[in-house]
Formats: sequence, structure tokens, C-alpha cells
Amino acid sequence: MKHRVLIAVSFAALALSACKKEAPATTDTATAPATGVMPGAYPGTDGTMATATQSPAQVFANAAAASDAFEIETSKLAIAKAQAPGVKRFAEKMIDAHTQSTAKLKGVTDKLSPAITPDAGLSDAQQQKLDALKNLTGADFDKAYASAQVDGHQMTLDKLKDYAANGDSAPLQAFAKELIPTVTAHLNMAKSL
Repeated sequence: MKHRVLIAVSFAALALSACKKEAPATTDTATAPATGVMPGAYPGTDGTMATATQSPAQVFANAAAASDAFEIETSKLAIAKAQAPGVKRFAEKMIDAHTQSTAKLKGVTDKLSPAITPDAGLSDAQQQKLDALKNLTGADFDKAYASAQVDGHQMTLDKLKDYAANGDSAPLQAFAKELIPTVTAHLNMAKSL
């Protein structure tokens, strides 16, 4: 009898693990939006959602780190490939500002309990934009870089505002609020390129 129960429990565990479905973060399905994004999840660059192993704070930290990495990498390309001196100056400012932002983020996440390690891996969309920029030169590069900067800074600004208002970590909310004016200024500069 004990063996039958053990076999039945083992079979049930295997069947459940084969489903590979994640449990929703909330059981209140009445408030879940039709898009499938869980309430309280802070989307990353490609709609990354908080999971059982990734808190909204972790998702936000990852998105912020990836945004910084994208800005730094595309701006390094701009310094090497841009035609317009204004684009090169903007790129230098972006490298400095986003390097500082990365350091601030790390300082905040290191002090959290438990600490979080931001993942600066680029999203598929960011990687595609970076790869596309690598194939451009001159005025074509300048135009595509400026467009990528406007899009990237707008997306980052939206995430910062959302997390500042709805985040689950007070230190990360303060970090987001502190960066909003800087990212707004970067966005305005990018629009004028």
C-alpha cells in the first residue's frame, strides 16, 4: 500500500512539473488585466514579468541595468561611427551618465536585504537595435542612433515613473525618482539630435 501511494505521489509530481506553468503572482483574477501581465509586475524591456524567483524589484533592477548597458554600448559605437560632432558629444555624455547610473543602482541593490544583483543583459529588441547600428555609418548611423536614444530614454522614463509610483522597494523607488529628471533631460537632448 505504501508503495502505491509513493508511486501515485511521484507520478503526480512528474505530471505537474511537465506542465511548466507558472502560478500567477496573485490569486485575484478579477484585477488581472486582459494583457496577461500580472498586477504588480514591472515589465522589463520585452515584457519580462516577475516570477516566483524574480521579484518586481529584481525585474526593475534588471531593466534599469539593461537600459544603462544599451545606452553605453550604443554610445561607444556613436563615438567611433557618428558623423555629426553633436552626436559624438551626446554619446560621451551618455557613457558618463549611464556609467554613474549603473554605479548608483549597484550601490542601492547591494544594500537591500536580501541584496539583488542587477542583470545587465540586453533584451532581444535592444540587441537587434545594437546590431543594426553596427552595420550603419555616417548620417545613416547618426539618424538611427538618435532614434534609438529617443526610444530607449522614453521607455526608461516610463519604467522609472511606474516604479517610483508603484514599486515594492522603497530604496529602489527613491533611485527611480532621483533619475526621472536626468532621464527626462537625456530624452529632450536626444530629440534635438
